[in-house]
Amino acid sequence: MTDIKAVVRVEHPGIVLTKTVTHDQSSKVESVLEAGTDPTSGKFFYRIQSSDFRQFEDGLRNDHTIGNFERVIETSDERAIYSFEYTDEAKIISPIISTANGIILDMKNDGNGWILTVWMPERTNLTPLWDYAEENDIDIDLLRVNEYASLGNTDAGLTDSQREALLVALDIGYFEDPRNATLSDVAANLDISQPAASGLLRRGTKRLIVSSLVDDSEQPG
Repeated sequence: MTDIKAVVRVEHPGIVLTKTVTHDQSSKVESVLEAGTDPTSGKFFYRIQSSDFRQFEDGLRNDHTIGNFERVIETSDERAIYSFEYTDEAKIISPIISTANGIILDMKNDGNGWILTVWMPERTNLTPLWDYAEENDIDIDLLRVNEYASLGNTDAGLTDSQREALLVALDIGYFEDPRNATLSDVAANLDISQPAASGLLRRGTKRLIVSSLVDDSEQPG
């Protein structure tokens, strides 16, 4: 079994908070998973960045997907944490992913759309999400899939630190073209210095290349 981490973009006016972020286009919305976003709990928490919270809240009041809402914590002039209750009209993706044995690792807005980072035990578990999107006229695009079993179980001679560094770099987009993350981002995620992160990535990549592409008779000493 090969578990995956997929990055998916979905867009539909009925997806929760879409009307709000359309009304306040300065807003950036990101789920607060550590606060608990269990679909059965009734309350969902998000980090909000906005240049005008009055405009953001005007959008909430006119958003058919949102019932009660509360500004729970205001962390700065332009950042706050809100709790929301969804209405029955809201299209909610999380139950579909949960039913498919998946987990939403991250959710944030991208203009009028939403970027979801999802873990699934297998690639085929994404099928119910695509079925739900088709049934509800939701635009959906698969932006990236990372498969971890081959790297996680490889016999390339990677050290645990090298394997972790490569997986982190892969996950945050360091190997994308163009790059979505810098060496500084990799180092910060690993809580090490940039030179240390660079060394782990360089040595780990060399081990993978030697293991995958070089015949035993050609391997350097």
